[in-house]
Amino acid sequence: MLAEPSTSYREQALAGRTVVLGVTGSISAYKAADLASKLRQAGADVEVLMTEAATRFIAPLTFQSLTGREAIVDMFETEEAEAHVEVARRADVFVIAPATADCLARLAYGGGGDMVTLTALATTAPIVLAPAMDSQMWANPAVEANVAALAERGVEVVGPEEGRLASGRTGAGRLAETSAIVGAVRAAIGRHEGDLRARLVVVTAGGTQEPLDPVRYIGNRSSGRMGFSIAKAARDRGAQVTLVTGPSTLNTPYGVERIDVKTVEEMLAALEPLTERCDALVMAAAPADFRPAEAADQKIKKATMSEDAMKLALTETTDIISTLPGGGVRVAFAAETENLRENATAKLEAKRADFIVANDVTAEGSGFGTETNEVAIFHREGKSERLPLLSKYAVAHAILDRVAARLG
Repeated sequence: MLAEPSTSYREQALAGRTVVLGVTGSISAYKAADLASKLRQAGADVEVLMTEAATRFIAPLTFQSLTGREAIVDMFETEEAEAHVEVARRADVFVIAPATADCLARLAYGGGGDMVTLTALATTAPIVLAPAMDSQMWANPAVEANVAALAERGVEVVGPEEGRLASGRTGAGRLAETSAIVGAVRAAIGRHEGDLRARLVVVTAGGTQEPLDPVRYIGNRSSGRMGFSIAKAARDRGAQVTLVTGPSTLNTPYGVERIDVKTVEEMLAALEPLTERCDALVMAAAPADFRPAEAADQKIKKATMSEDAMKLALTETTDIISTLPGGGVRVAFAAETENLRENATAKLEAKRADFIVANDVTAEGSGFGTETNEVAIFHREGKSERLPLLSKYAVAHAILDRVAARLG
């Protein structure tokens, strides 16, 4: 019988956090409304500060409606004494989006003059800046120097992106997408206080594709969602994360280094130098167990095939995690359809793993391509735990709880 876990799973990295959102005078200020909404949806308590110029582009009432708090523009018109200091103390993270060239200059040289920059000077929380301006301004040496100075002090700068600008021209200067800014906020909190900060975590994801000819391949149904969720959760806990993934349409989590591979051999080659120095290896990928004994150089035409030639000869692929040395704390996965415990425990020894995460892919909500998973975790020492059906992000944190405890 598997033991029930006692861990409380974190569905939201921002739940209960105070995020202070500074909005400065850029045409992209209207996008800050979506950012405030997404942060609130993620469980954060959002306090909005605005410069006078920002109110020319978007009304403070918009943010009050989205956050349930009055946006502060003038520190002398609030009931709170020394509002900039008090807000700064409450902040778990301070994000300025959009950050104009003027804002960047004030922060770089320690200037104040408005509620946003004064609060930034007063806070000890991590700061995330999302610049937005015309491409010619962004390329100005003075702006570049200011950004470099802020980055050197540990400020996280996300964007800007290439695209169509307010002037109608195309270039670098667009405010980063909301998803990227939210990712940067989560990463900043993790680096500030996460239990995996300063650790290198290597994660694999997705299935591999073993070519039969230039058109066809042998693979499986893995979407990569579990591995991508683990990479995101590790980032949220402060880790430096490298994600080695088979073909996948999923977006790379902000702040995660991604290496794309196609075959088992390519995945093994990418992992070998990484496992020499990583603190943890989480093999959530589903590498193909077999590959064609021979791959054709040209597309195999059905009309030219005889009955005997239609028989496909297969050979085993390399077992990646069994082959790899090192890797720190090693986590392997077992996607099973029967005999879950027997198959999982057998893999613990064979793969020299500290943990095996096993799931029945035929169970509802637990197969390939789902947003949820129901797993059992088998420990090297013989302990086992069954987790309830959870989001894959919550499962990722459950796995990383155990990895962090072993590293600690």
